[in-house]
Formats: sequence, C-alpha cells, structure tokens
Amino acid sequence: MTTAGHESMHHEPRELSLQRTDRAITVHYGAVTLLRYVFRPHDAPVESPRPYFHPLRTLDGDEVTIFRPHDHVWHKGLAFSLPNVGALNLWGGRTYVRGQGYTQLPNNGTMRHRAFDDGLSMQDDRVTLAERLDWLTQQGETWFTEHRDLLIALAPAQRAWVLRFGTRFVNVSGDTVVLGSPATQGRDDAGYGGLFWRGPRSFTGGDVYTPDGHGGDDLMGVRAPWLAFTGTHDGHGRRSTVVMVDAPDNPTHPTRWFVRSTPWAGVCPAPFFDTELPVAPGEAVSLRYAVVVADGDASVTDHDGARARAWAALGAAHLAAT
Repeated sequence: MTTAGHESMHHEPRELSLQRTDRAITVHYGAVTLLRYVFRPHDAPVESPRPYFHPLRTLDGDEVTIFRPHDHVWHKGLAFSLPNVGALNLWGGRTYVRGQGYTQLPNNGTMRHRAFDDGLSMQDDRVTLAERLDWLTQQGETWFTEHRDLLIALAPAQRAWVLRFGTRFVNVSGDTVVLGSPATQGRDDAGYGGLFWRGPRSFTGGDVYTPDGHGGDDLMGVRAPWLAFTGTHDGHGRRSTVVMVDAPDNPTHPTRWFVRSTPWAGVCPAPFFDTELPVAPGEAVSLRYAVVVADGDASVTDHDGARARAWAALGAAHLAAT
C-alpha cells in the first residue's frame, strides 16, 4: 500500500482506449480515465461556454483538476479561456472595467465546437485530433474562427503523460480586436488569460517551480519557459505534478505566468499578461503549449526541482516534434 511521503508503485503496461459521445471524448489508460474533453459543454451563458478538460488524472489515477469550484464557477478544469477579447468575455463571469472594477456585462461569449475535421487518430501510446471552433459574442456574432490541434501521448517510463495543445485563431469580425487581460485594464497582477488550469482544493499551498527556483504566490508574473506545480492529494497523501511548457515560437516566449498557490491552486501561461495585442481583420494568432501530468513530487530533495526539469524537457520534446 502507498502511504503519504512514499512513491506510488510502477504498473505493468496498459493500453489506451477511446470513448466518444456527441459532447465529449474520454481517453482511458487501462482502468484509469486519463482525461475527458468536453467539446460541447452544457454551461450557463454567464459562464462563457467553451470546451474544457475535466477530469485530468495521472497514470496512477490521481485527479489533478477541479470543476466549477464555488468561488469561481467558470473555472473548468483545464480550458483555453480569454477574459478580454476586445469587449468580448470568453473567460466567464464578470468583466474587469477600468475605473469600475468587476462588472457583469452582456458580453459572455461562447467558443462553439464545429467539427473534428480530420477525425480522431489513436495509436498504442497516443491520440491526436484536430478541431474547428467559432468564437461567438453573446448576441451570436462570429468574431474569430479557431483551428485546434491536440495530442495525448504516454510516457510511463517517466510516470507521466503529455497533452500538447495548439491553437490558431483568425479575426473574422471585420474590425481590429485587442486581446488583453484585467491587468491591461488596470488591475495589478491579474494578467490571466490563456490555457488555464485550476487544481484540486487539496493542492492549495502547493509548491511552484520554474527553471530559476522554487516558490509559491511570489512567482506571480514571473517570465519563464515552463512552470510546474506540485500538490498533495487528500486521503492517501500522494503527490502529483502538473508542468506547463511554453513553445519557443509563441509570440511572447518566454511567457509571463499567472500562478496562485493560495487561496486556491491555478496556473496559466499568460501571453497578454501586461501587454495588449491588437489583431487586425483577417490576422491570425497561434499559440502552442505542452501540459505534463505526472505522478510524484517535482523535487527530489530540498526543493531542487530536478524532476520538474525532466518533465519540462519531456513537454518541450513533444512541442519540438512534428
């Protein structure tokens, strides 16, 4: 039996399997549900409905996401979420307005799934899919079209698996749309927006690692090519780590990071943290990330982050692969 402070046991090789419904894709690793990708959510309009991943689990089956936490019901596991797309809110909830604070506006849009153009492909150790989406205003106007590429790849020798997330979105609104964050609207350190992960309640107070060291909330806004978050699970007391890696060809690489360890666990590579990006009509924005979900602590001894570096290298290798 595994106890707190001890590593989980290695398992015999298991097979990937796939399940698809009209609203979600679920990937299993043996008896473990690694992830569920909900591409047609049943969310209230005020929560800015958009595809999300929940649950995400380690190879050993430990869950590393939370869904609709009571403090921010628009936080959905892992999801590409943007609070300031011009006047459009694709994050959920209220919008931060300079001089007014957070205000509920009629601007909660939707990222709507259209099709999986190339279908789904599954091999022994990986799943790939390509998706088309439209970004709609609350009034039903299409402002952006998006092409999304996803790869799920196993790395059992490193007690991990990788989600590679790529997006390319094109402005079809006819006007220039400025991408930003609450920080660009005047709220200090609220630079969130992008591929946002919300961790379980038990991860509160967890450990954060970057290439330059170890910390927590003090790493808010740090610029780095990757960031890792290790938390402890209730019950058995095992530790799990989520590492997010910024692709070298992203516009603001190395990105600034939105990260919280308290009062809740959350991480987001935030390309518009403190700098707005005007997107002209017909112009495209491309972003790519790797998310490594791993069993174990990112540190070997004394918060050295040795495993974080190895898992980040794993994510970077998948970003470099064609």
